[in-house]
Amino acid sequence: MTTRTCPCGRPESYDACCGRFHAGAAAPSAEALMRSRYSAFVKGDAGHLLRTWHPRTRPEGLDLDPRMKWTGLEILDTTDGSAFHTTGTVTFRASYRGGSLHERSRFERVDGAWAYVDGDFLE
Repeated sequence: MTTRTCPCGRPESYDACCGRFHAGAAAPSAEALMRSRYSAFVKGDAGHLLRTWHPRTRPEGLDLDPRMKWTGLEILDTTDGSAFHTTGTVTFRASYRGGSLHERSRFERVDGAWAYVDGDFLE
């Protein structure tokens, strides 16, 4: 990842990619929301994470560790989650200094917008 690319791994700039979702634009797919949530972890944007969490599973708050250094996102699989669906899953591996997180996340639409519901840790 260069400083000119988005933390989510797409070649676009942060502003043209996940930054617009952090600023309030709705993600068009479950994968786009997953990427924006990863970028929010990188940037320490707990507000975006809470706003995009499904109301029935959203925690009261988040305490992000500023020492956590996320180093990359790999999307491994997606199921549904497009403009034509109401649910979807995204399987990904998020790397951080010292390890990685492998998860299958579930997403649902809430009032037309994608929201993270929960996930299962894999491996």
